[in-house]
Amino acid sequence: METFLGIDYPTLWYLVIGLLFSGYAILEGFDFGAGAWHLFFRKDLSRRIAINAIGPVWDANQVWLVIGGGALFAGFPVMYATMLSAMYIPFILFLMFNVLRALAIKFRSAEEMTWWRSSWDIIYSVSCIMISFLLGVVLGNILQGFALGPNFTYHGGIFFSFLNPYAIMVGFTTLSIFMTQGAIFLLLKTEGRLHARLTFLLKNGMIFFIISFGITTLYTLVFIPEVTANFRENPVYFVVPVLSFLAVANVPRLVSKKQYMMALVFSSLTMSFLLILVALQLYPTLLISTIDPKYSVTIYNAASSQKSLGIMLNIVIIGAPLLATYFFFLYRTFNGKVTLDDTSY
Repeated sequence: METFLGIDYPTLWYLVIGLLFSGYAILEGFDFGAGAWHLFFRKDLSRRIAINAIGPVWDANQVWLVIGGGALFAGFPVMYATMLSAMYIPFILFLMFNVLRALAIKFRSAEEMTWWRSSWDIIYSVSCIMISFLLGVVLGNILQGFALGPNFTYHGGIFFSFLNPYAIMVGFTTLSIFMTQGAIFLLLKTEGRLHARLTFLLKNGMIFFIISFGITTLYTLVFIPEVTANFRENPVYFVVPVLSFLAVANVPRLVSKKQYMMALVFSSLTMSFLLILVALQLYPTLLISTIDPKYSVTIYNAASSQKSLGIMLNIVIIGAPLLATYFFFLYRTFNGKVTLDDTSY
């Protein structure tokens, strides 16, 4: 098996896809989180400011999802096909709410009528909440495993089997961390009464996250012990949950000192550490079979050919700096507080 820097190609591609989806979770996380708070803002002006805070970047942030999905299909086509078969309904709902969210952002300010704007406000906020929740539901199902048989065929239910207790808990945890991320981002972009309102909402968001994360973690340790098998075999992995805890604890301290940029950094680090935990828990498995472990999808039996992975890694080496430069320019250009003008949403 070919290697690069001593790491085999499937493992490298596992890391690349993990990085892409981590970028999506962090950047779109504050987009979705900001939208989830939208109905908590009472005035039309506050809602416009909140939408325009993410206005210049929300569609660009979706690039991470497009590239991540393409990388998953190119690198691990078996996993891509199997997961879509098992999670067909939540992915369709995810796409539907993404379309509705985009329509709400574009159409909300097209008319002045109160009923028009209120209707799109509801659609926008509900879509952001549901997208966040569904992403967590999919992650919860991946951690718990699927009924996979020979040839990676899915033998489970179709319509509501994805809404199991553990997936629902992970869904609420994902929503809570996105809402925390979104509130911190909006604090960076706003001032005045809306800023004061967000300070109060952020405290509630952090409480929501701590409670939901605590319940989900306890349930995982008690009822899904196989998830922590890699940690028992590799004790050094326990440094990641420790770092995650320290990052979480640092967020309220930084917020209290009004260091919102650093709070956003540590909130993003929290999300990164949690996703690293997921990666360490699963590796080298991609999809766990609850029927028989021999039917599980791994990075080795799901990967494309060595030649294909090698070519795509070369593309990553060229494309990654370009993507990083683009996003650096984008966020630097639209840095600072939100100001409304004739071109605003």
